[in-house]
Amino acid sequence: MNAPRPSQQQRPRIARRALHGVLLLDKPLGLSSNDALQKVKRLFRAEKAGHTGTLDPLATGLLPLCFGAATKFSQLSLDADKGYRAVLKLGVRTSTGDAEGEVLATRPVAFDAAQLEAARAALLGEIEQVPPMHSALKHQGRALYDYARDGIEIERAPRRVRIHRLDILRWQADEMEIDVLCSKGTYIRTLAEDLGERLGCGAHLTALRRTQSGALGVPQAHTLESLQQMGESERDAQLLAPDVLLAGEPEVRLNEAEAGRFLTGLRRRINLPDTPLVRVFGPQPRAFLGSAHVCAGELIPNRLLSPPEVEALLA
Repeated sequence: MNAPRPSQQQRPRIARRALHGVLLLDKPLGLSSNDALQKVKRLFRAEKAGHTGTLDPLATGLLPLCFGAATKFSQLSLDADKGYRAVLKLGVRTSTGDAEGEVLATRPVAFDAAQLEAARAALLGEIEQVPPMHSALKHQGRALYDYARDGIEIERAPRRVRIHRLDILRWQADEMEIDVLCSKGTYIRTLAEDLGERLGCGAHLTALRRTQSGALGVPQAHTLESLQQMGESERDAQLLAPDVLLAGEPEVRLNEAEAGRFLTGLRRRINLPDTPLVRVFGPQPRAFLGSAHVCAGELIPNRLLSPPEVEALLA
């Protein structure tokens, strides 16, 4: 019997590990968020991992990855405000809102600084956006971009989003760079198109980089290449504690007995005002127990770590 070809041989099984923490990845151009996650998960030999908000393959920048216990709090990062830097090509509207689409229309770029300021100001605050067809939004269990590839247009209801900041970093001829801070669910390509329409020339995205997710920023992030060059212990040292996803929320510390009761899901009496979200710790510095809220003098658990997960954080 012939020996199997190398391509037919199975990859050696990876000995997975229970890791708990958050890695800030600077996602490279060309990789989907899931592809990036799988590469990092394999690199860390992690048992359980997930990402906290999809970035298009053509976008780069901050992609928080959660391991183990941190996945319980990934929704907090999904719900957080996001920051972006984007480069726009003015005067050209495309079928996808970015450089990969077909050119639908070209118009002269003819506006002044006052018109630009008026257009910028009109897009600040709460606005309505129609999600683009080339997006991962689902319709009847299928992503909109799948319908778009088949030439099918699906009617989309507008969504309300909030633009906290829209700054013009540079503008020269038909190219513009903007800095945006926005609520979750904001489509930057749609924002670029809307800005182009208000300027009377149309626009599409040529580059997009996520710079911020809540309190987390891209300067803290690691590239895939830098992680690949590290040894395992050095890579492990780059993991942030799971409570980094609650950064900025009030901290509550419990003694050992109260911490044990809290981990069973019991409410605790506490002398604190009503608070929608708090980080709860045991007596040790790194003993993160989970999230909770305070209502009517009670500390009420939201999401809890298991005792083995707490012990792993203390190891």
